[in-house]
Amino acid sequence: MPSRRRFLAGSAATLGLGALPATGTAEARETGTAREATGTAAVRPPNLIVVLADDLGYGELGAYGQKLITTPRLDALAAGGLRFTDAYSTAAVCAPSRCSLLTGLHTGHATVRANPSGAQGSLTAADTTFAQVLRARGYRTGLIGKWGFGPESAGQDSHPNARGFEEFHGYIDHTHAHQYYPAYLWHDGAKETIPANANGARGAYAPDLLRRRALDFIDRHAAEPFLLFLTPTVPHAPSDVPDTGAYASRSWSEANKGHAAQVSLFDALVGDVVDRLRALGLEDDTVLLVTSDNGPHEEGGVNPDLFDANGPLRGYKRNLYEGGIRVPLLAWGPGRVPPGTSDRPTPLTDLLPTLAELGGAPAPTDVDGLSAAPLLTGATDTARHGHLYWYRDERGVTSRADAQDKQRATWLAEALRKDRWKAVRFAPVRDHALPDDQWQTELYDLATDPGETSDLAARHPARVAELVALMRSSWRDQYPRAPFGASLTVPSLAVPGKPFTATAVLANGSARPWAPAALALKAPAGWTVRPTTATATAQLAPGARLTAAWQVTPPASAPAGTPWTLTAEGTATAPGGPVRYAADATATTPPPAPTRDGYLSDLPWISAVNGWGPVERDASNGKNAAGDGTPISFGGTTYPKGLGVHARSDVAFHLGGAADRFTALVGIDDFSARQSSAGATRATVHGDDRVLHATGVLTAATGPVPLDLDVRGVRVLRLEVTDANGTTSFDHTSWALARVTVVQGV
Repeated sequence: MPSRRRFLAGSAATLGLGALPATGTAEARETGTAREATGTAAVRPPNLIVVLADDLGYGELGAYGQKLITTPRLDALAAGGLRFTDAYSTAAVCAPSRCSLLTGLHTGHATVRANPSGAQGSLTAADTTFAQVLRARGYRTGLIGKWGFGPESAGQDSHPNARGFEEFHGYIDHTHAHQYYPAYLWHDGAKETIPANANGARGAYAPDLLRRRALDFIDRHAAEPFLLFLTPTVPHAPSDVPDTGAYASRSWSEANKGHAAQVSLFDALVGDVVDRLRALGLEDDTVLLVTSDNGPHEEGGVNPDLFDANGPLRGYKRNLYEGGIRVPLLAWGPGRVPPGTSDRPTPLTDLLPTLAELGGAPAPTDVDGLSAAPLLTGATDTARHGHLYWYRDERGVTSRADAQDKQRATWLAEALRKDRWKAVRFAPVRDHALPDDQWQTELYDLATDPGETSDLAARHPARVAELVALMRSSWRDQYPRAPFGASLTVPSLAVPGKPFTATAVLANGSARPWAPAALALKAPAGWTVRPTTATATAQLAPGARLTAAWQVTPPASAPAGTPWTLTAEGTATAPGGPVRYAADATATTPPPAPTRDGYLSDLPWISAVNGWGPVERDASNGKNAAGDGTPISFGGTTYPKGLGVHARSDVAFHLGGAADRFTALVGIDDFSARQSSAGATRATVHGDDRVLHATGVLTAATGPVPLDLDVRGVRVLRLEVTDANGTTSFDHTSWALARVTVVQGV
């Protein structure tokens, strides 16, 4: 079974963080070098805090021209730090923006490229976040607030704990994050109820709870380098606040008063963080970044034009014009970040390599971001992008955004900036492969027209062609990632008393060599582990991998039907100092094999991975709906005894060589078809390490595919469903009448 990668935390002393080079101004870096030469301790690496507002527009801070809403704390940070005038979110809506921000990949490459209309988009085990990068270097990592990637459950690859955040408090699902008085919030892998909000009560305001959690995180980790990703949900709709404070007497609507109060609340929250840093004496040891995930919203009755929320820019949330994607970005760190203003076009994909460089941590080379760390530490300039790219696949519509798009708000759209030039284009059908001459393309000169008022496409056809070609080259249907860190592969089954092979890989996906490097395997107590290959190397070059294998034997007394966790730990010395990566994998001692013919929905599974929510299992013999979902039906015919899944899913059953045949109907069910015709999946049946059958593309229009497969001798039967068109929102798929017959006498 493939592993869930994680990046181990460790104390600063254990990982040698005290030996990191100093960061800050050029003078400070020279001083740090001199200290190392004389053998004295270098300046500690900085604490790193990223505060991400939700739908805060470019013009909603005083430092960016706001007149009606007061933001004194953020304005003071802008005056004392570095203010970016040309910073960009990586998408015009939440989920793809946050995915790109975390992983350093723009929306032509990222895993999550659209705000989901149905199931929540998910990160995968291949997605390396900036938290994983820094945790490997010994940083303590915390996420407080909105995550925005599903499924809403623990123990899966898209959970914050699996993506590098050792502490998590907040919302997993972005729809849940619309609740300012939620009945529960997540704490790591568990839901914690909020009694003050039970039964619809409004006793505990979530932003206040998150503020206390964030300050507590800073208090507890004051003595060691930490990364805090603070993502409050303000000022996202609804405009829900305990009171409207200084705006109560304004003649505005209640929605507008509440929105203004939310922006001021965000300002006060950042101010509280700064005050706590100062109280602990950490302001000189911290770099604080404040930004937003996209442009200003207009939901819930909010009028962004009242506040001039997009400043001089055209567009709002959901638009790929500047107002939808250009965002505030402030960098503050006394003694480290010199005051000033930067007009460097800076997308938030730059966060991962920037934070990595500030923290002395290796970073993946296959990201789209470029480090802006030199700019934050006093250099006059830093690497610049050849161009910036955005993609939009949005089904939500708001009136102002639709008007800016000339009623094309639900069309596929792309944008690209190269130097002063910006192209925006729209596809009249939802097909990214549509020929270029069928898109509607606009061209703007941002140097003379930052408000994008004059379309110059007809006057500069060669420039349009150049930028469209760059758009095409920026998009990949699939973007396979180079391995980075540790991974572990073990078989699904661990038969008591019988040895199996575990294989681990430590991959140097960074730009510089690691030396030396080693792998170790940790197994449950009572299991025997014996290496069968070398487990260390003197040097791991960029792009190279160290692979090690062990023979692992569970004790004969291991109970049946129990999952067991094994951990591979990779260690190395990178140019910035020691790093430590880990990967978990689960092997299950098998449940009993079937002894008679029956439906899979009546068998215990070995493992079940599902892209959204639990696997829906009908154990009702056709009397009720399947599990917690709707009845399985194809073409109006309802079938009992099925499994409802959402791509990507992988459900494994133990047959133990006792079965004869496997039969089923598999396809996009009527429930999903009623939601949208966009669902498209592929189903694969695996028998141990063999593919027994792979369907073509399944859609509601094609109907289900009948299966009748020989499974004699198969120990583990796996049913896998994957997305077939890059749009997972409507990929609910069903295995109806999924049944095995057993070999008589076995």
